[in-house]
Amino acid sequence: MQIERRTSMRNRMVAWVLAAGLATGMWGRQVHAETVAQVASPDGRIEVTLDLNGEGRLAYRVSRDGVPVIGDSRLGFIFRNARQLLRNLQLDGQTRRSVDDTWEQPWGERRFVRNHYNELRATFVEKDGDHRRFDMVFRVFDDGVGFRYEVPRQPALQDAQIVQELTEFAVARPATAWWIPALEWNRAEYLYRRTPLEQVGVAQTPLTLRTNDGLHLSIHEAALVDYAGMNLMRGGDGELRALLTPGSPVPVVRATPFTTPWRTITISDRAGGLVESNLILNLNEPNVLGDVSWFMPAKYVGVWWSLHLDQQSWASGPKHGATTDNTRRMIDFAAANGFRGMLVEGWNLGWDGDWFANGWNFDFSTPTPDYDLVGLAAYAKAKGVHLIGHHETACAVSHYERGMEAAFALFQSLGIEVVKTGYVCDAGQIERQDAVGGPVLREWHEGQWMSNHHLRVVQAAARHHLAIDAHEPIKDTGLRRTYPNWVSREGARGMEYNAWGNPPNPPEHEVTLVFTRLLAGPMDYTPGIVSLTGRNGQEIQSTLARQLALYVGIYSPIQMVADLPEHYAQHPDAFQFIKDVAVDWDESKVLAGEVGEYVAIARKQRGAPVWFVGAMNDRHPRTLVLPLDFLDAGRRYRAEIYRDGEGADWHGPARFRFVRETKTVTRGDHLSLWLAGGGGAAVRLVPVTP
Repeated sequence: MQIERRTSMRNRMVAWVLAAGLATGMWGRQVHAETVAQVASPDGRIEVTLDLNGEGRLAYRVSRDGVPVIGDSRLGFIFRNARQLLRNLQLDGQTRRSVDDTWEQPWGERRFVRNHYNELRATFVEKDGDHRRFDMVFRVFDDGVGFRYEVPRQPALQDAQIVQELTEFAVARPATAWWIPALEWNRAEYLYRRTPLEQVGVAQTPLTLRTNDGLHLSIHEAALVDYAGMNLMRGGDGELRALLTPGSPVPVVRATPFTTPWRTITISDRAGGLVESNLILNLNEPNVLGDVSWFMPAKYVGVWWSLHLDQQSWASGPKHGATTDNTRRMIDFAAANGFRGMLVEGWNLGWDGDWFANGWNFDFSTPTPDYDLVGLAAYAKAKGVHLIGHHETACAVSHYERGMEAAFALFQSLGIEVVKTGYVCDAGQIERQDAVGGPVLREWHEGQWMSNHHLRVVQAAARHHLAIDAHEPIKDTGLRRTYPNWVSREGARGMEYNAWGNPPNPPEHEVTLVFTRLLAGPMDYTPGIVSLTGRNGQEIQSTLARQLALYVGIYSPIQMVADLPEHYAQHPDAFQFIKDVAVDWDESKVLAGEVGEYVAIARKQRGAPVWFVGAMNDRHPRTLVLPLDFLDAGRRYRAEIYRDGEGADWHGPARFRFVRETKTVTRGDHLSLWLAGGGGAAVRLVPVTP
């Protein structure tokens, strides 16, 4: 919602050694180390080794097929209220176990998830001093590693004020990295940088790597609960080091016992393997909400794109978008086309004036005089449509917490099922007030306090059978498994930048998101802008077919039909795919892809024998030949193909060159798709009745 500024916070880049010398340097650090524990993946290909060197410093390393992936990487803590915990350690015991089970998602990229790993729990204790102890728990899957610290209650460490977590990731091979900067004013809303590993600055996670010999890695975290979000920075020996998001008075304050989030390393020979991995979800706790059938994955329309085009306004007045008449018109559009949801932004008091600077004026339960909330909810319900709530905080987060329970109860009484929340303000400027009338402290969007805030919101929403779609959020770490009403979020540069961004999102953006931001979880990207035009005629750098492919390529259980009704009327063939495409899936497969270049994903509709394929491309035209071996044997399918037309391209009138065609295919066939620069293709595969 906020126009990108040219200014930025101070440059936080730090120098480090070239990746070519990294492996030697990092493995050399532990020449005199003793191996004290090992654990391998179920298939035996990935092995984790724990070492203690002569100083009693603990390190781990990871190999795959006997080749180093992560060199010796140190572990430990620096505390504000105690001496550091990183040396004079000894092993005090270890246990192992294996798990192989399958669990069912209530909604998701796939219905059933296999959870198969070998676990090592190694207990370490200081040999002198206070004899403080902690466990390192490693879970090794066939596609990667998760590990965390578990610190028990103990006399010499009852309260931990963590200044820094000394976790390292010494990538053992030269690599290319895709990353966005951390600790900058615009949160996560940046274009991804592609650089050599040694040029990574202070980066957010997930951070994606492709080594020079073709191995793909993603470094991230899972189950971020009551802790600061982890960023990555270069260390003096060339490794990537954990850098916790700042907080008051230090990044993390925890009473023992406590566990850290899981630190994760996903590993795959191909880029698509990172996308298909369930490692992040599997490292989260099971569903604690029970039956969540009250949430239904669906598409939605809204009073939204017109605001970004500056045709209408959030504020009241002659341009106000959230009026009763305008909302009725959009409800009618949703009902006529089978869309369940209807989002309205700017419906409540508080948007007039400089709301960005004063979120304390927002009223989360009271509509503006020209918006009949109760009447519109009833009108929508009569037509099979459900309003989607919207709560912008402008970062007055304590103010929101005081009003959200009543607001959620109101929404529940009106049949509202989903709430979009917003935290628009500069990073590091979240407004925290622990007592009414007390001082206001400033926190970061991904700090410990906000980690706890988001869970308070999700838990309160669940009590009222509401799902949460958070914008300007804390990062996704798979908590949707534990709290399945946390259905989507933003957390990246979304479609609105195509309305007013300078520059708009380039052709490489979405095909990079699939292999970076989307590895964390669903994104409410708000696709489907068939007009391909932003504010003041700004061209969206996409073909028409690519806008359709976004519905398959960028996963979310709620997908916006984001453009204006009159624009869909101008493109009825393209609009047909948007009406037909599913949002919830039995299975998902990456058919082809390279980070930032192209991707083709196939997804099977939940509870139906229908498949969808979405393919997206960078600015270089190419042809993809996709095997259809995911189809059922012995069955014929009608392939409804929406693709780039001859001469299509990502700029100028050629953006609209478009073909809709059908053909019959079977398992074993190959589908050849020509993708224009900035283009794409969308396919619906429907069984043909004999």
